[in-house]
Amino acid sequence: MRHVLEMDATTLARELKQGTLYIDKVLSIYRKQIEKVNPHLNVVTETTFQKARLEARQIKSGGFHGRLAGILFSIKESFHAAGTITSGGLNHLKTNRVKEDAEVVRRLKKEGAILLAKTNTPALSFCQETDNSLYGRSNNPWDLSRTPGGSSGGEGALIAAGGAAVGIGSDIGGSIRIPAHFNGVIGFKSGAHQIPDTGLFPKPAHPMQQSMLGIGALCKSVADAKLIHEILSDCPLQIQNINNFVLTIPDPSLLPRLDFPTLQLYEEIYSCLKQDFPVERSRPPLFHEAAQMWLWIMIHDGGQYMIDQTEFSHIGGVLWDYLKAKAGADSKYHPYLTWSLLGARLYKPSDKQWGHLLLNWKKAKMKVHDFLYRRILILPVYHTSALPHGQLYRELFSGRRKLCKHLSFITYANTFGLPVLTIPIGNSSNCLPIGFQLITAPGLEDALFQLGSDLETRFRGYVRCNYYDE
Repeated sequence: MRHVLEMDATTLARELKQGTLYIDKVLSIYRKQIEKVNPHLNVVTETTFQKARLEARQIKSGGFHGRLAGILFSIKESFHAAGTITSGGLNHLKTNRVKEDAEVVRRLKKEGAILLAKTNTPALSFCQETDNSLYGRSNNPWDLSRTPGGSSGGEGALIAAGGAAVGIGSDIGGSIRIPAHFNGVIGFKSGAHQIPDTGLFPKPAHPMQQSMLGIGALCKSVADAKLIHEILSDCPLQIQNINNFVLTIPDPSLLPRLDFPTLQLYEEIYSCLKQDFPVERSRPPLFHEAAQMWLWIMIHDGGQYMIDQTEFSHIGGVLWDYLKAKAGADSKYHPYLTWSLLGARLYKPSDKQWGHLLLNWKKAKMKVHDFLYRRILILPVYHTSALPHGQLYRELFSGRRKLCKHLSFITYANTFGLPVLTIPIGNSSNCLPIGFQLITAPGLEDALFQLGSDLETRFRGYVRCNYYDE
């Protein structure tokens, strides 16, 4: 059983095709694992065991065709999957059973993959902690008192606990990378417009937000991240010669302060890679400006698009619901959502600031893409490992300056539409995973997968959390 739970999708698909593993047995193993860990983690919002069993029988009788034939995957609740509920963590959508698959689900199924479960998110995926009024709070498998991150927090935690072969998330503000980092799994965020967002709820409304969105795998190996990207992406992978690349690993003195375990691992990466690559220690262009640009793009309308997805008719209703929640009275929505919406209204850009951003964003984007041509930027994901429940939210949403400071590592890739691979490198002193980002320009993803494959063998890589084994 442990062998299957720790196996990546690439290896599992090969063994299923060779007949060394049997699909009905694998399905049973994953079902038992979800039933075992979910009472502790609260990450699965819905299972599709019965339908998965029927699809497994069809694959077994018809032959293992497709690159993911027989692979059991999970997906963030915000993606449509025919016959399942997509609620965005909102009570008024708790019976919203959809009829069609999101495009990414359709592409996975076309390759023979089987949906096993949908996983928890914050309300409207509008937070970096996974908690909502409909499904409740999800926990980090390495320490239940800590957050799994968000918004793909349920995915990150489930894959860390071995609950599926591979998972799918989306990322417009660290929503794949923070869970990958906090839970110790591989995570990949695609570049701008590489993977269609059809069937994602809520779908980014503004074209600039759409360019910041990335979709990809939360998984157990770099090989899986690469395979899933090849299947989902509209852009064929272009083979790169990693020896032609320069690495940028900024000196920590040029970055926001890191805690000691994160700083120590960052320097270990530098010491390791400088033996084989030319390494620069400068800060990338527009690093500090990116966080403010990201924030203005996200809240350019004062959060009105998000408010329109709720039952509120105006911002006054948001405030009243937030005050009721803080007073312990019945409220419609989780205070994480209502406080975020209030912050969006408070910090929205002025007409002058928005106009200036519209004039300069494309130029800034081109400058960063040019800088990253044949270059890989290595950054932390966050300044520390997974935090106790609520602390991450308080750090990020206690003011504009703090949010921009603590999300500066994350927002760089979103603001400029960059592909990112997140690799678990080591652990903190209390055994919590710590991951780092590999970032490059769109079209150069193959270089990330090559370097990432090297790092996952030299350092921690994926390690399943086996705390719940009998």
